[in-house]
Amino acid sequence: MTALISREELQGHVDAGTVTVVDALGGAYYKQQHLPGAVALLADEVADRAARVLPDKDALIAVYCSNPACGNSQAVATALEGLGYSRVRKYREGIQDWVEAGLPVDKG
Repeated sequence: MTALISREELQGHVDAGTVTVVDALGGAYYKQQHLPGAVALLADEVADRAARVLPDKDALIAVYCSNPACGNSQAVATALEGLGYSRVRKYREGIQDWVEAGLPVDKG
């Protein structure tokens, strides 16, 4: 199982620019709102797109979806780990928690 990252830890890394955030929902959800700087990457796209949209395999990557019940983030995290990405973390709480905490999001 993928290690988790807390909101506070993720926020610190986002603010410092030391994490690549992956939105595992994509599509209309991504266009509506996503964590700052997040790239959309769905589970079925990981094998084809990961190397193009993510930094090296040792970089910190935080994957999220809508909420703790959403399985998309675990599916993407597992796929990334299978490709050798060594520092994948799952933001278990998801974007709902981020928004409810009053943190900024990107749109479009």
